[in-house]
Amino acid sequence: MRGVLVVTLPDDLDDHGATVLAEDVAAVVAAGTAGGVIIDVGAAEILDSFLARVLADTAACARLMAADTVIAGIRPAVAITLVELGLNLPGLRTALTVEDALASLDPAGEARTGSARGVTRSSRTAS
Repeated sequence: MRGVLVVTLPDDLDDHGATVLAEDVAAVVAAGTAGGVIIDVGAAEILDSFLARVLADTAACARLMAADTVIAGIRPAVAITLVELGLNLPGLRTALTVEDALASLDPAGEARTGSARGVTRSSRTAS
C-alpha cells in the first residue's frame, strides 16, 4: 500500500510465529519493496514481554534498513500491561489506528515532519 508494508498480527500468534513474522518483515524491507512498515496489533488481546521485544527488534531492524515502522492499534489493556511489566521500548513509534499510522508515513515510507493525530514516538513504553 503506497510503498508501506501493513502487517496484521493475529490474536493467537505464538513465539515461533512472531520470530517468523519478524524475519519476513526484514526480508520484505531488505528487498526494497517497502519503505515503511505498519504493524497492526489491534487483534492482540495480550502482548507478552517476548512479543513486545520482537516488535521493538523488528522496528529497529527495519530502521537500520531505512524503513520507518509504526505499531498501530494497541488496546488500552495491552498498554497497561506493558507499563506494569516495566517494558521499555525505546524509539518505538505508535499510532491509535492503521489509518493514523499510514498518515504519518509519506509515500516513500519516511516519517513526515508533522505529527498525525494519534501518532507518538515513545521512549519509555508502547502506549
